Amino acid sequence: MIAIIDYDAGNVRSLQFALQRLGAKSILTNDPKLIKAAEKVIFPGQGAAGSAMRKLKGTGLDKLIPMLKQPVLGICLGMQLLCEATEEGEVNGLGIIKEKVIRFSNQVKVPQMGWNNIYKLQLPLFKGIKEGDFMYLVHSFYVPVIKETIAQSDYGEPYSVALKKNNFYGVQFHPEKSSKSGSQLLKNFLAL
Repeated sequence: MIAIIDYDAGNVRSLQFALQRLGAKSILTNDPKLIKAAEKVIFPGQGAAGSAMRKLKGTGLDKLIPMLKQPVLGICLGMQLLCEATEEGEVNGLGIIKEKVIRFSNQVKVPQMGWNNIYKLQLPLFKGIKEGDFMYLVHSFYVPVIKETIAQSDYGEPYSVALKKNNFYGVQFHPEKSSKSGSQLLKNFLAL
C-alpha cells in the first residue's frame, strides 16, 4: 500500500489515478499509523510553504516524516519541504536535506510553468528515462545543484529537479502530469 500524505496541499486526484494505472493501491491519509505501516510514502504538495508547514505541524507530521524508514517521494512543494528552509516566507522545512530553497531571479518569468527537459539523470529513479526528456513543472522557488542532486534542469541557470538522501527522494516536477516519462518515474519509485 502506498500512503499519500494528506495535508490539504493541492489536488492529488491525478496522482492517485497515475498510481492506479500502474496497478498500485494508494490511500490518502494523515494517520501516523497508516503512514508508518505503508510500503512507500508519497509527500505531494502545491501552494505556499508557510501554510503547508503549519498544517504538518498541526498534525505532528513534521516530526513523523523525517523518521520514516521506507522510500519517501516528495513532489513539487513536497520536495522543497524536505529541505532545511525556504526563502518563500522564510519558512523552516523538515531539515532532511541541509539546503535552502531559493527564488528564481527576476531575469526569468516566474513561475516557471510548463514542460522543461531534464538531464544528468541518476539511477534507479530515472531508469528507462532518457537524457533530455521533458517533465511538467510549476514553481517559483528551486533547490540549487547540491551533492544530493540526482537530476537537473535549466531555467536561467541549472537547478536540482530531483534529489535523493538515504530513503528520501524528491522531484520538482509533477510525474503524474508528465506523460510517459513521469509514469516511468512513478513505476521506478514503486519498484524501489
